[in-house]
Amino acid sequence: MSRSINIALIIGSLRKESINRKFAEYMVSQMPESVSIKEVYIADLPLYNQDYGDMTIDSYERVRQQLKNADAVLIVTPEHNRTMPAALKNVIDIGSRPYKENVWTHKKVAVVTASPGSFGGINSGLDVRKSMQMLSAQMMIDPEIHLSRATDSLNEDGSVSERTQKLLQRFVTDFVDFAGHTSE
Repeated sequence: MSRSINIALIIGSLRKESINRKFAEYMVSQMPESVSIKEVYIADLPLYNQDYGDMTIDSYERVRQQLKNADAVLIVTPEHNRTMPAALKNVIDIGSRPYKENVWTHKKVAVVTASPGSFGGINSGLDVRKSMQMLSAQMMIDPEIHLSRATDSLNEDGSVSERTQKLLQRFVTDFVDFAGHTSE
């Protein structure tokens, strides 16, 4: 691949020791050199409120610009109460505003979920897809990654297990192909 690809990474968990961050960091380490990845920091974002529409909020503008500049967005997230975490929903809403300036339109997006529970965050992933579809994003559908009992996918030292590495490496290859594919 000769052209460089810019990826925005959103980690839906705000926890420092998040298992989702560990999986995201592993995937980032597997990206080819032609891929540039920048994390979109979401912990400092005020909750979206339409009353802010006429105001300039620096953190909102920073996030919107990062998303605009990205060729694709990789979201790695847990599930909170059978849906996406509030911080992730917040950044999705911020990117969709102001009206007619939706940064998600035609943006390539992939989602990976991981949860210590039995369902692997699938509800969170489906809710992200539902929101992105409404916002006219281009979602990567296959392969799907919903890591159930995700703590079992980590070794005692916190590194990603060999079995899970193989799964995530396939995902990275397919995601890079998806992100770099142009329809022109």
